[in-house]
Amino acid sequence: MDTATATQVITSKALLNHWQGHRNLTRKVIAAFSEKDFFEFSIAGMRTPAQLVTEILTLGAPALKSIIDRSEEPFSESRFNLETKAEYLEKWDEGTAAINANWEELSDQDFHETFNLFGQYNFPVIENIWYFIDNEIHHRGQMFVYLRALDITPPFFWER
Repeated sequence: MDTATATQVITSKALLNHWQGHRNLTRKVIAAFSEKDFFEFSIAGMRTPAQLVTEILTLGAPALKSIIDRSEEPFSESRFNLETKAEYLEKWDEGTAAINANWEELSDQDFHETFNLFGQYNFPVIENIWYFIDNEIHHRGQMFVYLRALDITPPFFWER
């Protein structure tokens, strides 16, 4: 792809704002759970909200840092051993700040370069970033179902 002549559809800043809007909404969803339900509630054998959020935390900021550093270390959820919802929210906020800081290291050209994330996802950087966002939306949708099952009205999905 000749990026010098390609028409830009979305700016880097707009993509970051889009992602951070989703992160803001997901944080509200996490906060809506009681401590007990965050760690224990499940439907039909699906993972608990804490397990879903652990995956999102493992992908977002650490994966972006891997892209910046061009590090192909394998994916691992074991880096987070959090025991309270407050710790999850604190780690979430740290991840949000890290995403903002690391985003500044990406050039427009970087988005089009292929990178083998975790040594197994060999795609252009932009596709990996879209995956981080899509994955978060998917798991947030599961948590919306959990909140509804617990008779808790989730935040409006457009309040990002």
